[in-house]
Amino acid sequence: MSELGNRLKQAREERKLSLDDLQAITKIQKRYLLGIEEGNYGMMPGNFYVRAFIKQYAEAVGLDPEKLFDEYKNEIPIVHTEETIELSRVKTHKELPKSASKVLEFLPRILIIAVVILAAVIIWITVQNKPDSSGQADQPKQTSSGENEYDAIESPEEPEPKETDAGSAPVEEDKPAEEKPAEPASEVVFKETAGRKAVYELTKAEQFKLDVTSSGTTWIEIRNASGKKFFSGMLNKGKTESHDFTNETEAFIVIGNASAAQIKVNGKPVEYKIDPKKTVRQDMQIVYTKE
Repeated sequence: MSELGNRLKQAREERKLSLDDLQAITKIQKRYLLGIEEGNYGMMPGNFYVRAFIKQYAEAVGLDPEKLFDEYKNEIPIVHTEETIELSRVKTHKELPKSASKVLEFLPRILIIAVVILAAVIIWITVQNKPDSSGQADQPKQTSSGENEYDAIESPEEPEPKETDAGSAPVEEDKPAEEKPAEPASEVVFKETAGRKAVYELTKAEQFKLDVTSSGTTWIEIRNASGKKFFSGMLNKGKTESHDFTNETEAFIVIGNASAAQIKVNGKPVEYKIDPKKTVRQDMQIVYTKE
């Protein structure tokens, strides 16, 4: 057991807290809490989570995490900037299949043929519109009445307005029904913060669709007002948890790494009111007020 782990364990036992109790408070899995006490940091997801878990452990047992980090800095792994960068990159360019290579090989010939066909069409249109040998373009033929063939085509008569039964005033056409005013867009309004918890209210919304997307790796728990869990576990980079809370009164989201998670309600991002760089683990409560 490491000196830091022994210090944390003593503080936990002084508060008469078991590892199960601490797991319920911090939302950190029991095996990670035991690993911190034993100094077994190799089992953690990464150095970033080692520091984050130690910070939450210390706060839960009443110790100052900043003092612990300074006092036991030789024991705690250092978080490097490079850890936030992907260790490997997928090739952005792949070899084209043989069929695509053949198409590219014949592409110049296809373009030349297309240009030749286009030029032939332009020449044909020019010849068709060229004036006859007398030097004058085709004139419209005269009809027997002396009018040319274009003048003989009469424009369609406009329909006469319908008369009422009294034979006096024309009948007015039915007016289109007036359009209903557009319903106001839904909005998420910030209410208050309490420690690491921020409370919001969703109003003017006929539905409540919740999306949680991870841009890194973070632990997420989603539940309703009665404590029913919709999701609980690690959310990997690029993954999204989507749930319909339309029939619920509120949604409660626990975020292990706030800087790596984006919350959306009905497709619109919800802004963090607590700085995620200063407070790693955050709780978000969204109250759904139906119209």
